[in-house]
Amino acid sequence: MQVTLYSDGAARGNPDGPGGYGCVLHYIDGKGQLHVREFSAGFVKTTNNRMELMAVIVGLEALTKPCQVTVVSDSKYVTDAFNQHWIDGWLKNNWKNSAKKPVKNKSLWVRLLKAMEPHEVKFQWIKGHAGHPENERCDELATTAADGEHLLVDSMEE
Repeated sequence: MQVTLYSDGAARGNPDGPGGYGCVLHYIDGKGQLHVREFSAGFVKTTNNRMELMAVIVGLEALTKPCQVTVVSDSKYVTDAFNQHWIDGWLKNNWKNSAKKPVKNKSLWVRLLKAMEPHEVKFQWIKGHAGHPENERCDELATTAADGEHLLVDSMEE
């Protein structure tokens, strides 16, 4: 099954304010019917990068069987990690970046890699706030969640 996963993260007062993520999954069944699932949640205190990662993680974790997934994101942080092979260097260097410092958000990167395991995943960057309907919807989900009342606690552990 081919799935397109659209994602976005938001943080108010980044890096120490409330934030949220939004994810929209699109897939077409054998009868040609489009199916859409949306996910979002808000957090009391987080960062934009953490929310960008969470959007992709939650979308991948929602898939119940192996899929070919195209992740469409306006986050260079997420897309470049794979398209520029940063993740390969981080793994090779025991989660140290090119400056020999610990990679930020390691726990979420590990969770993302685990969520990717059963799938064939590719990452596509798109310009944010440029009128792309699904990206705009993800942004709406993320910002609405960040501004919501029932915010979760992000451990923000590395």
